[in-house]
Amino acid sequence: METRVAVMGIIVENTDSVKELNEILHRYGEYIIGRMGIPYRKHNINVMSIAIDAPQDITSSLAGKIGALEGISVKTAYSNMIIKNDE
Repeated sequence: METRVAVMGIIVENTDSVKELNEILHRYGEYIIGRMGIPYRKHNINVMSIAIDAPQDITSSLAGKIGALEGISVKTAYSNMIIKNDE
């Protein structure tokens, strides 16, 4: 299996979608290296970053599910390195 490390930048403008966002992230937990969330209270939004090591189709699927949530935006940046795992 080939994987790539990627970083997802997520902006949460609608806190009503946070429960669904966390459920999605939990389902993809085996691929998540780490996550960081910062509340930006001045503008009543949250800024998150997710580091992930997964096959590109898994990363794209995760980003698509997150981007479909009401009031949540996501962008993904991929590393150029392809990791070949012996599984």
